[in-house]
Amino acid sequence: MEQAEKVDADEDAGYGRERSGEELPGELARRATRWEKIGEAKRVLEERAREQAKRKGQSEAEAKPEAKMQYNFSDPESRIMKGSESFVQAYNVQIGVEPDLQLIVGQLVTQDGNDKQQMQPVIEAIREQSGQKPAEVVSDSGYCSDANLYYLEEKKIEGFVAVDRESYRDREKPCPRGPLPKGATRVDRMRRKLQTKMGGAIYSTRKAVVEPVFGQIKQARGFRQFLLRGLKKVQGEWAIICLTHNILKLHRLCYG
Repeated sequence: MEQAEKVDADEDAGYGRERSGEELPGELARRATRWEKIGEAKRVLEERAREQAKRKGQSEAEAKPEAKMQYNFSDPESRIMKGSESFVQAYNVQIGVEPDLQLIVGQLVTQDGNDKQQMQPVIEAIREQSGQKPAEVVSDSGYCSDANLYYLEEKKIEGFVAVDRESYRDREKPCPRGPLPKGATRVDRMRRKLQTKMGGAIYSTRKAVVEPVFGQIKQARGFRQFLLRGLKKVQGEWAIICLTHNILKLHRLCYG
């Protein structure tokens, strides 16, 4: 009996009181559940393929994941995006900044790798979070699309959106005179607007409004990556970062 009690005590110490010692080792248990995780990843990739097909107006039933599609098991809701030096697993953050005090008046986090679909969500975030619709919007070429420019027209928001990287930088060439050719698109009209002195001057204010805020957050405060996982938690983390930025700005305004 003493020997049996000693064996029981040794097993409890080695395996825990709730375990018998006959369970599968951790490595084997992980292999047994690996197919479930792979199956879930496959289902997610197939759903993404259907969403992409829907956006492009293609058949969802025939959509299949591309060979380069990837799935992250640590944070499935993140996406592979192009960084400054390479591709990274990331989220795409958005902010709207007012020009006088550099306060963030709207913020959100998206899973999209570019900003083509973000004009409307950002405007809606500004309206919801600041309580008013912006009268003017200045944004880089990442937001330029016929759909986005149509949205600004529909909402009666004056837009100054770069149509490409060079459309607003060439100041040597004079702005073309006369009416635009028949059939000119919204993008053509926006290009002409930025070629005018007034349009170019207004667009140039962007470098003193939005870019410094990102610089202050990333460089001055050292925020380079999210510490949490999952879109909902990352949204909360980004909201706290933006709130902190505004508090510091207001503190300097009142007590600086």
